[in-house]
Amino acid sequence: MISLKDVYLSLGLGQSRVDILRGIDLDIERGQSVGLVGPSGSGKSTLLMVMAGLERADRGQVLVERNDLLGMNEDDLARFRGARIGIIFQSFHLVPTMTALENTAIPLELAGQRDAFEIAKGELEAVGLGHRTHHYPAELSGGEQQRVAIARALAPRPSILIADEPTGNLDSDTGREISDLMFRLHKERAMTLMLVTHDANLADRCERVVRLRSGQLVESPHEVPASEPTSRSS
Repeated sequence: MISLKDVYLSLGLGQSRVDILRGIDLDIERGQSVGLVGPSGSGKSTLLMVMAGLERADRGQVLVERNDLLGMNEDDLARFRGARIGIIFQSFHLVPTMTALENTAIPLELAGQRDAFEIAKGELEAVGLGHRTHHYPAELSGGEQQRVAIARALAPRPSILIADEPTGNLDSDTGREISDLMFRLHKERAMTLMLVTHDANLADRCERVVRLRSGQLVESPHEVPASEPTSRSS
């Protein structure tokens, strides 16, 4: 589903140049749930954005569903991302002047889907917000706003769901509800789930955990799932 080979990415020039990703090799299987963890500044979110085609690696290979993202122009990337990749952010990123229904329909309308609002309504019902379709973001709680963001991400029926700290702005109880919803939909729709989180409990719900430090993988990208015991020697 996702394959990264010797991926490097740096920001800045000269003495201000900072290496963000350094030689990343990573293969993700179709339908797998993967937690990306590591200290702040380790490159987790950048790696996620490289997989989504929102950041371009300086060199290496980034294949998503056998598509070479580094070989695509911006228009092709946008079309591919819109059809195949759903993205959930920590800060929701809803349009404040649009209702929940209108926000959810955005990617469908951009794709020219004729029944965009009918599909969007169904997605809001799937996340438990069928009764809030005509409410604006300011009229919704944080948890409800994130549910709208999830509905929007899933509306085009992507094969990959990418989530960057999806519970970071929520209290623990609401965060747990959002996590439950996200993992349930991941299983129901057989999507590949890539999740960046600082929450160890949330990461442990994934079938696999990948750890980064200073832009490098610090454990094998083929490590056993987090839920399974391991007997590594020190």
